[in-house]
Amino acid sequence: MKPPSNRTGTVAPSIPEQARGIRPRDAEIGPEPVDITLTVNGTTHGVRVEPRVSLLDALRERLDVTGPKKGCNQGACGACTVWVDGRRVVACLTLAVACEGREITTVEGLAEEDRLHPMQRAFVDNDAFQCGYCTPGQLMSAVALIEEGHASDDAEIAEWMSGNICRCAAYPNIRSAIRQVRDADEATREGGR
Repeated sequence: MKPPSNRTGTVAPSIPEQARGIRPRDAEIGPEPVDITLTVNGTTHGVRVEPRVSLLDALRERLDVTGPKKGCNQGACGACTVWVDGRRVVACLTLAVACEGREITTVEGLAEEDRLHPMQRAFVDNDAFQCGYCTPGQLMSAVALIEEGHASDDAEIAEWMSGNICRCAAYPNIRSAIRQVRDADEATREGGR
């Protein structure tokens, strides 16, 4: 069963047992800081956070993972988009405690060693960024929307990328980059048949 999503495709992760207060009988989540384990880009980190700390703040301020950007801090701009268990989420509205036991992927996790992800390469090829502030969130959403099957045409791409704002208005170039990766993926699949 597919979880509900808004029109941008952003889905909040389901809350694990720990975040719902189902911890060992002698432990509760209260206003005091708690120790949690976050797996970010394949590396496990122990971190102590108050239950109200957002995933974005835990990543940036506690773990020094600075790819996701704090734009609006209200879930409206998409600059903080990351994946939790492969699903797009806005990290500023997602509680860190809700991500314990889940795989978190940030823009730093896209490249393999020194090779850019095809979407990162396409953003460079198509000049799909200006100031670059929104680029990490744009990249995370762009990769996800292709995997979700929402890149059939420019209208669909625009709709499913609408949660990611580019203040420099590089939208035509972002769509070109997405089409480049989509077309390369389709050509690869066609060649494999």
